[in-house]
Amino acid sequence: MASAISANKAELLAIANSVASEKMIDKAIVIEAMEEAIQKSARNRYGAENDIRAKLDPNTGDLRLWRVVEVVEEVEDYFKQIDLKAAQKLQDDASIGDFIVDPLPPVDLGRIDAQSAKQVIFQKVRDAERERQFEEFKDRAGEVITGVIKSVEFGHVIVNLGRAEGVIRRDQQIPREAARVGERVRALISKVERNNRGPQIFLTRAHPDFMRKLFAQEVPEIYDGIIEIKAAARDPGSRAKIGVISYDSSIDPVGACVGMKGSRVQAVVQELQGEKIDIIPWSEDTATFVVNALQPATVARVVLDEDEERIEVVVPDDQLSLAIGRRGQNVRLASQLTGHQIDIMTEEEASEKRSKEFAERSKMFEEELDVDETLSQLLVAEGFAELEEVAYVELDELAGIEGFDEDLAEELQSRAKEALDRHEEAARKERRELGVEDALAELPHLTEQMLVTLGKGGIKTLDDLADLATDELIQKKREAPRRRNNSPEAGPPMRRPSVREQDKGGVLGEYGLSEEVGNEIIMAARAHWFEDEDEVAPAPAPEAGDATEAQEAADADSTQ
Repeated sequence: MASAISANKAELLAIANSVASEKMIDKAIVIEAMEEAIQKSARNRYGAENDIRAKLDPNTGDLRLWRVVEVVEEVEDYFKQIDLKAAQKLQDDASIGDFIVDPLPPVDLGRIDAQSAKQVIFQKVRDAERERQFEEFKDRAGEVITGVIKSVEFGHVIVNLGRAEGVIRRDQQIPREAARVGERVRALISKVERNNRGPQIFLTRAHPDFMRKLFAQEVPEIYDGIIEIKAAARDPGSRAKIGVISYDSSIDPVGACVGMKGSRVQAVVQELQGEKIDIIPWSEDTATFVVNALQPATVARVVLDEDEERIEVVVPDDQLSLAIGRRGQNVRLASQLTGHQIDIMTEEEASEKRSKEFAERSKMFEEELDVDETLSQLLVAEGFAELEEVAYVELDELAGIEGFDEDLAEELQSRAKEALDRHEEAARKERRELGVEDALAELPHLTEQMLVTLGKGGIKTLDDLADLATDELIQKKREAPRRRNNSPEAGPPMRRPSVREQDKGGVLGEYGLSEEVGNEIIMAARAHWFEDEDEVAPAPAPEAGDATEAQEAADADSTQ
């Protein structure tokens, strides 16, 4: 009998040690799982209502079972409580509030109990293993890891990482890359999430950061911080661009990344399945960086629009297709690299655009300021495009134009302000004819012309404006491009209109208001809602006599 018991003890400890080492978790967790399984089996034997505890000694393997009961004055639960008189029979010094331990004989696990205990242990061990995996990988996001492809399920690649499993989703794979079971693969850990089925380790091979990390592994100067990759853009499996800068004037960043006979960049290209990589010197000057980013195309001129974050790039006629690239790939990657939207046009198109703008602005100044053609063209040549610029510019700046004096500058400013007043008065008259309330004119950021636009859109009261959402009022910037219209009526991709009707956005989309301004306008329009609530004061409490009379009247009405 003793030998059988000792064998069982040894067997329990051997199982605990084996599971702990195999799953790479703490032995105490396995022991705790065993104790819980034995407790569950004992409750099935002695009654589930009892509070039964089990303790397994991790050194000797001794197993102890006991029932815990609380000493109370009046027993409500006979399975977990005991009165003082009965408690003193078990323990002489027992008092109210004490817990008495009642030892139990060990139980022999039947087939069903053993199966149930096995399930409890497996579940506990599984939970501990998931927690261990999460703690190990939660801080490793952004790290390149190597694993073995375990399986491919619905296009998603399951990768065995040794102590865990990761998944490369279909959209995070390099297109046309064949995943074979058993092959080694390198990927970037994008994120680690905890869910009910354990930690989900998401991997990626399509993210630009994966290419950054590969270059850091191949180029010692990047790893040491002498060279930095300032920007990266990828079209996975096809082409990529990186912008690099050197903090050591004696080291060429492009040459260091290319390596001897292209050895360094070729190692990265092979890992990315032949993806062509353009290495571009990064520059703080946006225009210079844009010119470099559009390589191998030659750029004639760059025009920046900081407010709209747009860049107009003028290229020679024979360089247009090269600058755009196949299916717009070159300009798209350059746009991602620089963080600006790039519009490419030929010199002929740019010349036509400038001529048209020059003629329109000259005619506008000629009519509004009542000046001759020469004077209006001179204003446009100096960079003036709107009446507001002439009206509110510093007088010295206007008088400093060649051929102008202070008197002429004052006269031009006076005429510009008069023209603006005329426009505002005309817009105010039109706004009132449309039935737009004067209360809207008191809101911030709204001009009379904007109010006319609102009136034409059917927004004529504060409530009408207050009911709008921000994107109904202004044009929000899209974070992602719209899906390509593939209908045959739309024409070839490069010849379709760049500005579509749906791009106008909200009612005031044409005025280019920011999201913050739009929110401020709408909140100002909603302010009167809350003022009405504040003005409603609570009714005074009626006196006792009045209350009685009111109650009697109410009762009389209810009986009728």
